[in-house]
Amino acid sequence: MTVQKIMDALQLTLVAGEKGLKKAITTGYVGDLLSSVMAHAQEGCVWLTIQGHLNIVAVASLVNISCIIVIQGATIQPDTIEKANEEHIPIFSTEYSAYEMVKKLVDIGVY
Repeated sequence: MTVQKIMDALQLTLVAGEKGLKKAITTGYVGDLLSSVMAHAQEGCVWLTIQGHLNIVAVASLVNISCIIVIQGATIQPDTIEKANEEHIPIFSTEYSAYEMVKKLVDIGVY
């Protein structure tokens, strides 16, 4: 599955990283503690977080995360958007909780 297919299937709002929509999604990770994400998230995952600051892009780049979904309508800072565009890391925004997003991702076959 690709990031584009997840975006279309779940009607997510793309905030940044449009050039990364062709990346493959192989699994998922939910977490807000950045050190835990670095230690446990897998390359090619979709990452669900409530964080919207610049460090999420650094972590996603380090781990090779395919895309980030910022949940619960959390604010995504302008410098985060700018860096995600530079790094081609798609960031989506949703009002859904992590639990609701995981259910939706399971329904479309991500997990």
